[in-house]
Amino acid sequence: MPPVFAHGRLRLYLLKLLDEAPRHGYEVIRLLEERFQGLYAPSAGTVYPRLAKLEAEGLVTHATEGGRKVYSITEAGRAELADRGGELADLELEIRDSVSELAAEIRDDVRGAAGALRREMRAAASATATPVEDASWAAAKEELRKAKQEWKEQARRAKDESRRAREEAQQARRQAKEAQERAREEVMRIAGQLQDQFAKSGGMLGNLAGSWLGGSTGGTTGSAGGTGAAGAAADSHWAEDLAPTGDPARDLDRLLDRFRDDVRDAARDHGVTPARLAEVRAHLAAAADRLAQTLRPSR
Repeated sequence: MPPVFAHGRLRLYLLKLLDEAPRHGYEVIRLLEERFQGLYAPSAGTVYPRLAKLEAEGLVTHATEGGRKVYSITEAGRAELADRGGELADLELEIRDSVSELAAEIRDDVRGAAGALRREMRAAASATATPVEDASWAAAKEELRKAKQEWKEQARRAKDESRRAREEAQQARRQAKEAQERAREEVMRIAGQLQDQFAKSGGMLGNLAGSWLGGSTGGTTGSAGGTGAAGAAADSHWAEDLAPTGDPARDLDRLLDRFRDDVRDAARDHGVTPARLAEVRAHLAAAADRLAQTLRPSR
């Protein structure tokens, strides 16, 4: 028999079933049997250990109702299901193929049994001298009829399941693509908002540099006198807790360390995007140029 689920795929399908609704273990087994039109039913020893492992990983949780555990998917489980949307679509196709292969095996078994039964019936007919059908002959014919009917019914169910799985896989692919597009648009929208806010406020590094240098650092935020009285006021209090050591070079190193720490704290608290990094680079270039001019001996 071909494997119904490839390695790791039953775990993904269990998350899908629990995403549809909370279920207890027996219900999960019954649903899997229905999805395979009765051609496959996993054992409790297959399903329950996987549910326990999913719960240990924080992807599902359970509540006890009527003495039975009812499993529900967690937000972490939904996140994994969303990240593996394309893989889930492929899994639906694999299930369709598995149903088809299982139906083919059953069909071959039925054909083989029917062929063997016909041969036995012919041998029995040729061995007897009477044309009267006895009870065993009638029973054999009935068994053959039932076998043919069962094969036709299973083939029909397999065909219906194959069509349904194909449609669900196509729908899952469309939904995954739409979700990716929505996520991309949302990221672009948020990035645009952050970039606009950053430009309006002068940027986190522009504020820090303006506070330290007593004015705008240039770049995208304006001229050197852009901060005015507010920049000068901030400059008078920034790093005032660093008492002079009497060594100007050492004091400069301490100020640079404080500046670097403030910038890193701001980046950690607010995040760094490509747009912010570009503006930070401009502020750093302007600050470095202004510092170099300040430290350069006057002529």
